[in-house]
Amino acid sequence: MVLYSFYIFDRHTECIYSRRWTPTRPASSSSKTPRPASTSSTLSSSPAARAHASDAEKLIFGLVFSLRNMVHKLGGTDDTFLSYRTGEYKLHYYETPTRMKFVMLTDTKLNNLRPYLHQIWANLYVEYVVKNPLAPVEHPGGIGVANELFERALELFVTTALPA
Repeated sequence: MVLYSFYIFDRHTECIYSRRWTPTRPASSSSKTPRPASTSSTLSSSPAARAHASDAEKLIFGLVFSLRNMVHKLGGTDDTFLSYRTGEYKLHYYETPTRMKFVMLTDTKLNNLRPYLHQIWANLYVEYVVKNPLAPVEHPGGIGVANELFERALELFVTTALPA
């Protein structure tokens, strides 16, 4: 499985967490296709990279917001938006009862990852962020989730629990 990126949006439409996994090139130059990296990298803190990341986050949220509204208008309030697929990637979506939005971009071969996103919310986010007395309740101004335990647990979950 190739995982491209993961985002968490709060109920105020702010991206409070984003992480990207970048594919690496193989060592031999005979193969032209990239392999997924076993290591991940977070977005850099340079102003140009942060502005690019901010634009990507806004585009992802706008896409999810529009698709979710379209599903509600066409199918009624009982229908929910789960995922969609393009030729290049698949977007998986999970919304919590508190209107937190978890979005994961993967390769197109995977089935719906909604149960895994629910596990990330229930077992990782709630345990390491919500129950942390030092973490802010709201994330105004894009402060976001800065919790090393959450990041380690997410990395471990992605490498072990997600389908290959």
